[in-house]
Amino acid sequence: MLYYLFDYLDRMDVPGTGVFQYITFRSGLAIILSLLISTVFGKKIINFLRRQQVGETVRELGLAGQNEKAGTPTMGGLIIIVATLVPVFLLAKLNNIYILLLIVTTLWMGTIGFIDDYIKIFKKDKEGLKGRFKVIGQVGLGLIVGTVLYFHPSVTVRTDTGNTNVFATNQTTVSAVPLEEKSTATTIPFFKDNEFDYAELLSWAGDDYKDYAWLIFIPVVIFIITAVSNGANLTDGIDGLAAGTSAISVIALGIFTFVSGNIIFSNYLNIMYIPNSGEMTVYIASFVGALVGFLWYNTYPATVFMGDTGSLTIGGIIAVLAIAVRKELMIPVLCGIFLAENLSVVLQVSYFKYTKKRFGEGRRIFLMSPLHHHYQKKGYHESKIVTRFWIVGILLAILSIVTLKLR
Repeated sequence: MLYYLFDYLDRMDVPGTGVFQYITFRSGLAIILSLLISTVFGKKIINFLRRQQVGETVRELGLAGQNEKAGTPTMGGLIIIVATLVPVFLLAKLNNIYILLLIVTTLWMGTIGFIDDYIKIFKKDKEGLKGRFKVIGQVGLGLIVGTVLYFHPSVTVRTDTGNTNVFATNQTTVSAVPLEEKSTATTIPFFKDNEFDYAELLSWAGDDYKDYAWLIFIPVVIFIITAVSNGANLTDGIDGLAAGTSAISVIALGIFTFVSGNIIFSNYLNIMYIPNSGEMTVYIASFVGALVGFLWYNTYPATVFMGDTGSLTIGGIIAVLAIAVRKELMIPVLCGIFLAENLSVVLQVSYFKYTKKRFGEGRRIFLMSPLHHHYQKKGYHESKIVTRFWIVGILLAILSIVTLKLR
């Protein structure tokens, strides 16, 4: 809203108001504002949750320090959602299709998580929302995001910006750039010609195979949103782990978004230029500020937990950001912590079922899953586990960023 006010003032030639046209300036304001909201007003939300007796119910897992967490306010994801959306509504271009998709994602996944937490806390059902209903919600969001990104006319790319020629005449500078086009192209990390078009998987279907690329693209979007949101949900198990690792991944995505949405940087780096996507940098800055501010209260010993309200929302936002900036195939590296947590559960359950069927007794690969609980069982303090996971997350984020040139 402030963006449109200052845009109007700029057109009225009010001095200094033009600074709001710069994404970097609005991103800086967004991260400061979201930090203030999450730290200052976060305390008020925590006190409200405590008065409503919105406390965590702890299962007997045999982990050190686990019982002390009982009664700690949960649903703290509300802090992240509010601290993210308020700066976005104030500072972002709300008619930008990418911003609209991210707002829908935040509210959609936040609602699913809120319902899950509500059932656990107020209905006293430890299982929360049935798994099939969570999946239906995730698939529904995937359908919306995939359909919009495929069919909306504002979602276009320029894949050959490296051949952009800029030349000057006596009166003006002329840039000969290729036209924007609808495309299902994405980025494959570490390869020199690192672009892959999902439509190519249907090349056997005839000359008009690109008209049916949505048959591949939309299911891929659904799978990624479901997988990443569940990965974030599994990672939220000890104080500060999910929020910290997510903030690291989102910062890396912010760099990808900024350079992909800027014709000069994308030309220099010879990467795909995605018009209008740079505006997502404002959203990312706000989201990072909200996550870091939430850590003020969520680091060990946590005074609030994010609950599914926060973890499902975080995973959904990260997935949509990666898909929108055409970096979804980099998620296994960028979100390696989420992947490891997911795999540890899948491997543990699969191996247990296999050995029970084969030998009559279930056996385990890990002492406990998800992976962070395995290290807790080994006797590591949770603050040490979280810090080391953060370090691994930073290394993976750096590795992801260097793929801009390392191919």
